[in-house]
Amino acid sequence: MIRRARLSDCQRILVATILLAYGVAHGAEPGLRTVRVGFVNPYTQSAAPLAVTDFWDRLRELGWVEGKNLVIELRSADSQVERFPAIMREMVGTKLDVLVTSGTPAATAAKNATSTVPIVAIGIGDPIGTGLALSLARPGGNLTGLSVQWGDLTGKWLELLQEAIPQLASVAVISNPESPVVRTQQKNFQGIARDRGVKLSFEDVREPGALARAFMQASQAQAALVISDPVTATARKQITDLAEKYRLPTLYVGFEFMDSGGLMAFGVNNHWLYRRAADYVDKILRGANPADLPVEQPTKFDLVINLKTAKSLGLTISPSLLARASEVIE
Repeated sequence: MIRRARLSDCQRILVATILLAYGVAHGAEPGLRTVRVGFVNPYTQSAAPLAVTDFWDRLRELGWVEGKNLVIELRSADSQVERFPAIMREMVGTKLDVLVTSGTPAATAAKNATSTVPIVAIGIGDPIGTGLALSLARPGGNLTGLSVQWGDLTGKWLELLQEAIPQLASVAVISNPESPVVRTQQKNFQGIARDRGVKLSFEDVREPGALARAFMQASQAQAALVISDPVTATARKQITDLAEKYRLPTLYVGFEFMDSGGLMAFGVNNHWLYRRAADYVDKILRGANPADLPVEQPTKFDLVINLKTAKSLGLTISPSLLARASEVIE
């Protein structure tokens, strides 16, 4: 005779708690509730980082599956910064559980649009100086995410250009003056350049129509540095064509330029960045408070070098620089 054991109410609660804990620890699917995640892409769809797919892949790995327990709200600002506030207000109206975006201007617009919806911001610069967080350890509001401290990278950009171009003495910085990188780091950048014996000039690009003039003036320098933002990222093919036209060795702060024949790019590993952002979203969906989630600093950086472009410019990239590259395009 088979005897069926009956569990008391306390025993049933204990078993359910153990199974739930086991499921969370082993990446099982979250509960039956459906969540709504909004993602605002500041760029045009063609200029969006390829690593965005890593974000959604990681969410699926963590158990959040569209059509099952996840509703996705997508918006694109098409590289028009002035559209950020309206898009963020619209997204907040969709009753999101988490709002995700990238870059400081978009993060600022999101923060201005809501003080209650949790925000995960990707690749923000100087979160304390811009008022997005009270501190890196405890942001203290409804926004957290991944920060890129541009002040730590400016010296690296110049160092790489100096290694690629012997006796480098002048660099033109091609950027949108409204970019937080330029606005908050220009003074610091000038100081680092002086210490390295490099003279900087800044060529302002607020819209793609200014690029031709900017590169014509930049061609008086020995090299150029292009700071990525919605304007420059959208015009990346035009930019790399202009760099080729003026035979101007150029380092890019954005890997999207390498697909268009850029010479070198150095920055945060985007695949790591977007996967970590998904981890933050998962934590919030499981009950974490963004005010208590530290704004994380990047730990993985990539250097990509295009030897074909180097050859066309008459540059010989040293073996020591090539050895440090994460990827070499031949």
